[in-house]
Amino acid sequence: MRMVDLIEKKRDGKELTTEEIQFIIEGYTNNSIPDYQMSAMTMAIYFQGMNERERAELTMAMVNSGDTIDLSAIDGVKVDKHSTGGVGDTTTLVLGPLVAALGVPVAKMSGRGLGHTGGTIDKLEAVKGFHVEIENDEFIRLVNENKIAVIGQSGNLTPADKKLYALRDVTGTVNSIPLIASSIMSKKIAAGADAICLDVKTGAGAFMKTLDDSRELAKAMVSIGNNVGRKTMAVISDMSQPLGFAIGNALEVKEAIDTLRGDGPEDLTELCLTLGSHMVYLAGQAATLDEARNKLNEVISNGKALETFKIFLQSQGGDPEVVDDPAKLPQAKYIIELEATEDGYISEIVADEIGTAAMMLGAGRATKESIIDLAVGIVLKKKIGDQVKKGESLLTIHSNQEQIEEVKQILYKNIKISKEKVPAPILVHEEITH
Repeated sequence: MRMVDLIEKKRDGKELTTEEIQFIIEGYTNNSIPDYQMSAMTMAIYFQGMNERERAELTMAMVNSGDTIDLSAIDGVKVDKHSTGGVGDTTTLVLGPLVAALGVPVAKMSGRGLGHTGGTIDKLEAVKGFHVEIENDEFIRLVNENKIAVIGQSGNLTPADKKLYALRDVTGTVNSIPLIASSIMSKKIAAGADAICLDVKTGAGAFMKTLDDSRELAKAMVSIGNNVGRKTMAVISDMSQPLGFAIGNALEVKEAIDTLRGDGPEDLTELCLTLGSHMVYLAGQAATLDEARNKLNEVISNGKALETFKIFLQSQGGDPEVVDDPAKLPQAKYIIELEATEDGYISEIVADEIGTAAMMLGAGRATKESIIDLAVGIVLKKKIGDQVKKGESLLTIHSNQEQIEEVKQILYKNIKISKEKVPAPILVHEEITH
């Protein structure tokens, strides 16, 4: 088998066999296939696409290129949740303890943030003492005992994907549905989940800016998951404006606590109930989505969800007292209000630019080596469709720098006010189950 023949085959729009896909991924992982040939193949896939079988085979070839996590020692159906990223996306912090409170095992492997997209581990580390450096046996024990634990990403999980992603980044082949879908799903499958709930974002703050592209990606990932024996579904949710109010690590932990208490932002609460209902249903803990939602509302009302969060933090070294006293979270030195310059209605809050402003304060990483300031960030006071008066606060900036004129300019430029009332965006666009 020669790589050049396979490049020509895909270039001409023909279907690759299972053996050919395995040959490509194994060869690229062990360096017998050079970057320049793999670049040609990814470009051929970019233009010619892949069918459902090819996508599933590519995903499993990447899964099998490295370690896989065996979660069979954990009782019950292990349901993983994956978000394609966004600004103020605090769903994992809420969903983990929320569904765990109903006995759904959440064995979560999470990463750190880069750019304006926050990482779950960074957020959790805003809680003093919390750590994800735990051995696999301890991880499994914690999930069996508490129904929830979070661990950092394994070094040798899907090495083919890591190489391929870096190559796509510099060869103009990032925006390929088969390559994106197989990249995301390979990591989820290698992490050992029995079922996968996907939160595919759409809008200005999302990787996929249009609903059509988000739908295509969601369907591709659901198809891969179901084709390789994982019960998989997807929710397409809005990211034209930040989710919730808080953007920044400690600020988002506080918002997660508020949400688990029943006092969270309306949009964040609704999305968590939607995703959580699917997770509980996939785990077999409810016969219908309505029953699952009712159960989730109950563990919020009776305090069980919040108590589960407290136990989770404490079991991984974190200070559980932050749940009752969020003032124990890192606090910024300066609290600055950004005031509206005119009367009207909020017509646009450009999510990715708001995320960039938070990153400039220190809430995110410009590079992998950047050090995050866990205390800083932004808390919105208004969302799209809300009325605002001149001089009223649009948002609060939490900063450890006194001079933040550039950040203010970005915020003013990307929060638009109109004279006419604008409807709030639809939060959940579609739910895809097959």
